[in-house]
Amino acid sequence: MTDVLRLLASQVVQDLRGLPRRGRAADRRVARAGSVEEIRAAARAALPKVIFEFVDGGANDERTVRRNLADFDEIALLPRTLVDVSAVDISTTVLGQSIAAPIIGAPTGLCGLIHHDGEVGLARAMHGAGSIYTLAAMSSYTIEEVATASPGPLWFQTYLWRDHGIVRGLIERAAAAGFGALVVTVDVPRSAERHRDRRNGFGLPPRLTARTLAGGLRHPRWTSDFVRRPRITAANVADGPAGGDAVSVAGYVDRQFDPAATWDDLAWLREAWDGPLVVKGVLDPADARMAVERGADAVVVSNHGGRQLDHACSSIGALPAVVDAIGDDAEVYLDGGIRRGSDVVKALGMGARACLVGRPIVYGLGAGGAAGAARTIEILQQELRAALMLLGAPSVREIGPQQVIAPGPISAAAGP
Repeated sequence: MTDVLRLLASQVVQDLRGLPRRGRAADRRVARAGSVEEIRAAARAALPKVIFEFVDGGANDERTVRRNLADFDEIALLPRTLVDVSAVDISTTVLGQSIAAPIIGAPTGLCGLIHHDGEVGLARAMHGAGSIYTLAAMSSYTIEEVATASPGPLWFQTYLWRDHGIVRGLIERAAAAGFGALVVTVDVPRSAERHRDRRNGFGLPPRLTARTLAGGLRHPRWTSDFVRRPRITAANVADGPAGGDAVSVAGYVDRQFDPAATWDDLAWLREAWDGPLVVKGVLDPADARMAVERGADAVVVSNHGGRQLDHACSSIGALPAVVDAIGDDAEVYLDGGIRRGSDVVKALGMGARACLVGRPIVYGLGAGGAAGAARTIEILQQELRAALMLLGAPSVREIGPQQVIAPGPISAAAGP
C-alpha cells in the first residue's frame, strides 16, 4: 500500500469513528434552524459540493434562479390592523383535497443522491405536515415503494416523452398505487445546459475523481450512506427498455424528451388518465388557456426553478396574467422562488391557490433526511401563520390583491 493510500485509509477510519458525533451535531443544527436559508446552509455543510450544487444550481448563468427570488423581494404587503387574529387558519383545498397549508411538495428527481431517505423521506415529511407530495417520474424510489412507505395523498409527475407506451405504463402504475392526480411537465423539450454540473463533473453514476474523493472524505456521513444504500438511478424506468444501470437510464431518458411534442400529445394523456390533470411549466397566459381547453384541472405557473430556459421571467411575475386568463375555469398554483411563509402569502394574494416547493424541502433532505425536510415545512408553516397574524388576515382564504403591492408588470394584481 502506498503512502497516499495509507493516508486515505487512515482518514476514512478517523472520519467514520467521528461519524456519530458529527451526525448528532448536524441534527442539532437542523433542529435549531429558523429559516430555509439556514436549512440551505446546513445542507451545504452536509453534502459534497458536487451534490449540493446539483440541487442548488440552474441553467447557464442562473439568472432565472436569481430572478425567482429577487422578484418576490420587490413585492410588498399591506397589513390591516386591529383585526382578531387570535386564531388563524392556514388550511385550504386543492382539487377537492383538504390540506393543512397551501404548500405542496414539488416533484424533484433523483433525491436518493441527496440522502438515502430520498423521495420516501420527502413524502413522509409532506404527509406529516398534512399536505401532498408529488413524486417525480425520475425518482430514486419507485411509485410502489413510495406509496407503500408513505400512504398519504400523492400526485405523480411525468413528461410528454417520445415513447407514449412508457408514459402510459407509468400512469397506469400510479393509478393502481392510488395516486390522486397526474402532473405533466411541459417545459422540457430538451435538457438545458447546467454549467455548475459541467464544471463539477457531475454525472450518473457519480464519477470517482480526486475531487469527488476529497469531497467524500470531508462528508463521511453522506459517503457512508451512499456506499451502504446507493440510490443513483431513476427507479421507475430502470427495469424497462432503458436497462438497469445508471448510465443507460440517464442516456435513455435524455433521448425521450421530445421537441416535437404539441398540445395534441397532452390530449391523449388526458384521455389516458381518469383523475385530475395538472399541467406544470406554464408562463404564458395563452398556454395556460390552451392547457385548460385540453382538459387540465389546474396549471402550475413555473419556470422549472430556473433549471431550463435561462433569462425566463420569474414565476411570480407571470402569475397574475395566468390567473386572469384562466379565471375560475381551473386552479392555479405557483412553483419557484418560495423561501419564506411571506412568499406564500404574496403568491396567494396574486391569485395562486397553493404553492409547490422543491429546493427548500430537498435542502432539508440533504441537511437531515426526512427529519430535515419536515423541519423545513414546519418553518414555512410557522412563518405563514405569523405573516397572516401580522397582515391582519385570519385565514388564507381572506388574502387577496388588496394586500399586495407589486411593481412593474405585476402591479395589475395589486392595489388597495
